[in-house]
Amino acid sequence: MEYRSDTDKIYVRLDRGDEIMESLMDICKKEGVKSALFRGIGACSDAVVGTYIDEKREFMPHVKKDTMLEMISLMGDIVTDDQGEMHEHAHAMFAYLDGEEVRYFGGHLLKAVTLYTAEIALEPVKGGTISYQKEPTRDLNVWKFGW
Repeated sequence: MEYRSDTDKIYVRLDRGDEIMESLMDICKKEGVKSALFRGIGACSDAVVGTYIDEKREFMPHVKKDTMLEMISLMGDIVTDDQGEMHEHAHAMFAYLDGEEVRYFGGHLLKAVTLYTAEIALEPVKGGTISYQKEPTRDLNVWKFGW
């Protein structure tokens, strides 16, 4: 992994074997970023996406793939709660070959390991912070603005 900062963004290059969300969380901790948005593309393997199941109050993995995957879209956020704990929320879309057919899957990103490279722009929130608060009817984490 390597990254560089300018005044508004942190540009990240992930390398083979780097777990995407773990790497972004590490950068935020090292750079003192409390809340940020991100987007990216890349080539991955060993990816797991899920769907939130309301009755269980958790994300259920619905696709697990360990093959060459084109990550055609990654977007999400990292926030810090009132207790100082960091949380990520990401969605991703992948394409892969199944014989001669191109297949797609996506959803809430639970895990993705970089196969060749991933290129991600991490945008720290300026002028305030975003944290989480509980949404009262579903017990879900929703954004809480700190400015």
